[in-house]
Amino acid sequence: MIRVLITGADSYIGVSFDEYAKKHYGTEISVDTVDMRDNSWRDKDFSCYDAVYHVAGIAHVDVSNLTEEKKKLYYAVNTDLAIEAAKKAKKEGVKQFIFMSSALVYGDSAPYGKDKVIDRNTIPEPTSIYGDSKFKAEAGLNELSDADFNVAILRPPMIYGKNSKGNYPSLAKMARKLIIFPNVKNQRSMLYIENFCEFLCQIMLRCESGIFWPQNTEYVNTSYMVKTIAEVKNHKICVGRAFNWLVALASIIPGKTRTLANKAFGNLCYDKSLSKYGFEYQIVDFKESIRRTEG
Repeated sequence: MIRVLITGADSYIGVSFDEYAKKHYGTEISVDTVDMRDNSWRDKDFSCYDAVYHVAGIAHVDVSNLTEEKKKLYYAVNTDLAIEAAKKAKKEGVKQFIFMSSALVYGDSAPYGKDKVIDRNTIPEPTSIYGDSKFKAEAGLNELSDADFNVAILRPPMIYGKNSKGNYPSLAKMARKLIIFPNVKNQRSMLYIENFCEFLCQIMLRCESGIFWPQNTEYVNTSYMVKTIAEVKNHKICVGRAFNWLVALASIIPGKTRTLANKAFGNLCYDKSLSKYGFEYQIVDFKESIRRTEG
């Protein structure tokens, strides 16, 4: 039995993993959680755990008008706290430390009409406080890695699933209400929550180390995703190219309009070879993942 400690309470990913592991790996993986919001975690004994999965962090915060105080908080939580937790884990004999990083260490999506495919040679260039704080944490964690302390750094793309947060709920809301939607041929890497949880179980059972880029088998097209959500919800929506000019126009208007257009219809993919490992984790295909998410 592998004992896993999740550092960070009540997160969507942490709670989902806990439930998934209990359901599918109940005889192989045991999961505990510790809250990182106060100092009490520093008194917890890590020595009885085989792996620490660090999910605590600041993500969904408005970054349009960051004060210096908020910037410092990003680095204090996303960088310093992660490194401190890893040092404690290593000191107390934990074998594996798994860090929740992000595809945003590579910067933003390519704008509408431009390609962005990340491969092993792509150098991280974070363009946001969030991405930079994660990348700096990665650097500090890599310094701690050795033969007795395996550090696994995860750089997932957008994660979605039932009750998820972030961009998916916004797209799902549009899919359920709009009657027309542009037909844009973009490509994005995405990761369904059950696929990610299976991935986590596999790297824990194998005590893996290194950098990982898990993703779904298929790339996702925004227009196709909206159409698929609408179909699952029995909502009629017309997806056509007649309104693509609006997306093209929005993508060049300075300010928030351009940001939102490029975020929704831009391109950001991991080369599929990055996401193939010596185990199977892409257990749910895209259509089925939408059915489970919207069901």
